[in-house]
Amino acid sequence: MSVPIRRRRFAAIALASVAVLATATACGDDSSDSGSSSSGPVTLVVDVFGDQGFGYDELYKQYEAEHPNVKIQERGKGLGLGDYNTRLTQQITAGSGAGDVVALEEGTIVQFYAQADKFVNLADHGANDLKGNFLPWKWEQGTTPDGKVLGLGTDVGSMALCYRSDLFKAAGLPTDREQVGALWPTWDQFIAAGQRFAAADKKHKFVDSATNFYNVVLMQTAGAGTGYTYYDKSNKLVIGENPDIKSAYDLTTKMIAAGLSNNLQSFSNEWNAGFKNGTFATIACPAWMTGVIKGQAGDAAAGKWDIAKAPGNGGNWGGSFLAVPKSSKHQKEAAELAKFLTSAKGQTEAFKKVGNLPSSPQALADPAVADSTNDYFSKAPVGKIFAAGATELKPVYLGPKNNAVRTAVENSLRAVEQGKTAEEQWQAALKNGAAAGK
Repeated sequence: MSVPIRRRRFAAIALASVAVLATATACGDDSSDSGSSSSGPVTLVVDVFGDQGFGYDELYKQYEAEHPNVKIQERGKGLGLGDYNTRLTQQITAGSGAGDVVALEEGTIVQFYAQADKFVNLADHGANDLKGNFLPWKWEQGTTPDGKVLGLGTDVGSMALCYRSDLFKAAGLPTDREQVGALWPTWDQFIAAGQRFAAADKKHKFVDSATNFYNVVLMQTAGAGTGYTYYDKSNKLVIGENPDIKSAYDLTTKMIAAGLSNNLQSFSNEWNAGFKNGTFATIACPAWMTGVIKGQAGDAAAGKWDIAKAPGNGGNWGGSFLAVPKSSKHQKEAAELAKFLTSAKGQTEAFKKVGNLPSSPQALADPAVADSTNDYFSKAPVGKIFAAGATELKPVYLGPKNNAVRTAVENSLRAVEQGKTAEEQWQAALKNGAAAGK
């Protein structure tokens, strides 16, 4: 998931709750006899993040019904990815406090390769027999270089563009999703469409956030180009050497210069309010974003949003994995739960609940996914739009401190939005990114 999802205003509350829960659930440490199975009642804590969570509520009920000795407690819903990852990193390093099953986001799983000894090798619990249940590149991302299965894949972030058809209509742009997609075969043409929109509509902005735009363009450009972003595949920091980064940066500052950005920081309170108040017309839209939009814009915006093809080809933003820390006192039970939640059935249920696109080929082929439409998004054929290209996604390698370096670049882009020069901030991005990536 992405990607995916993440209110800062809940962070303090959530972190405080986590501290209490961590003590109450006593997930243990590395010295415990955690590999053994328990015949008595077992409580498994599942750590997730994001406003919508991972859509597992019904799956928990089913699993508990089929396993009367297991009770499942989820925590983290409403917690932002940054705060979640900081907390999880501390817990894994300390060897205590983490859940029995924990979510690892695609941008952070690589950093845990170096701490694989603090996670259960899921291959020891039959995970290798499930390899065919995941897209090949997704399986590879969840496996360490020496072959340990660190995490089992949940979702992927196949790319599209979500747009407000009512605002397009008022601005004189087409509203039919096929015609809208035809407006922007390339990102430069997307910017040109935005300039047409801006000329007709002085009240709304064309895109939500320059940083969202940048990250989507970068992931797509890198997928078709070098295959990596801030680190090459040997984990060398290449922020100033990878041409895909500068290309995405330049395209983003061109969009900013055209006055198309709403200048909102993704997942901030202001960004959330932008959905509810309808202050922008488009947003880069991996599958999991549909759940975010619906949750933030609310029922009043149902039928006003639609989904069209994204400019360019391919692209992936977001997606997660489930892992089992060795600090769990119930590693066997936790591994079985992780396998259940990431099964084709589990991924299909999560898609139906929150829109997270499966990483399982079997789930992608399920009519419940492939033939699905979304009433909120004007009955858009989300299965066709998102699932059709998922098997052809080109993975992008994200290095060990990807998020920290990305944040430095995003900060520079926000400074450009506030009036700083693009070249000045590019130099700042190089300097601050290099410092963050060490």
